[in-house]
Amino acid sequence: MDAPFAGLGTLVNVVAVLLGAGLGMTLGHRLNEHTRAVVTDCLGLVTLLVAGLSAASVTSAALVAEVGSGVPVIIVLGSLLIGGIVGSLLRVEARMEGLAGRLQTAVARRSPATAEAVDPGTGISPRERFIEGWLTTSLLFCVGPLTILGSLNDGLGNGIDQLVLKSVLDMFAAIAFASTFGIGVAFSALSVLVVQGALTLVGVLLGSVVPDAHVDALTAVGGLLLVGVAFRLLRLRDIPVGDLLPALLVAPLLVLAVGALG
Repeated sequence: MDAPFAGLGTLVNVVAVLLGAGLGMTLGHRLNEHTRAVVTDCLGLVTLLVAGLSAASVTSAALVAEVGSGVPVIIVLGSLLIGGIVGSLLRVEARMEGLAGRLQTAVARRSPATAEAVDPGTGISPRERFIEGWLTTSLLFCVGPLTILGSLNDGLGNGIDQLVLKSVLDMFAAIAFASTFGIGVAFSALSVLVVQGALTLVGVLLGSVVPDAHVDALTAVGGLLLVGVAFRLLRLRDIPVGDLLPALLVAPLLVLAVGALG
């Protein structure tokens, strides 16, 4: 599907997330706590499935050809270790939570409904629910093969088919998430706008020179970050996924370095 201008795919995605979040918040109040928990578990399982499909990029032919057999796994490991150390030193997760907290406070001032008391069923405050909703959906919507490839292809002028597909998936995910986490999910549209907009700009500036191997390495690392998101949704382990985000920048750099040495 051709687009009249670069970035249209991202705008469609932003509208889809906002629409889904609005529907979810409208329907969410009609669901009891047990049903919301079941919905969250379903989202965690589906996120785990998407994560596995993304992580499978570590076996891609382009990546193996670029760095050699057996090396892609080491690159993913190195990306996570280096990125995790950098992210923890920079306190990325804490800063993201602080930003989300400030957004929630601003929203609460304008809408008293968001400043309600702690949920008696879960013991979770509106602030915590807002932060979890924003962080979880931002990572889910912004880390994955469709985000990367779709945005780059939009910038390259190759159409917005992938981002349209992603928009449909994100809209339904936003409905489900917003029914549990509320308005924080709607603010993930800002994350989508910034991340996909930046990737689209990269596609415009770099043309078709972004190697498939670099994209595959980034996608594989992103898949493991989504595993962390799934673990949080399933309440298995609270992995600080935000601190691991720099790994997405490290992955293509390691592929470039290993490829140069080879």
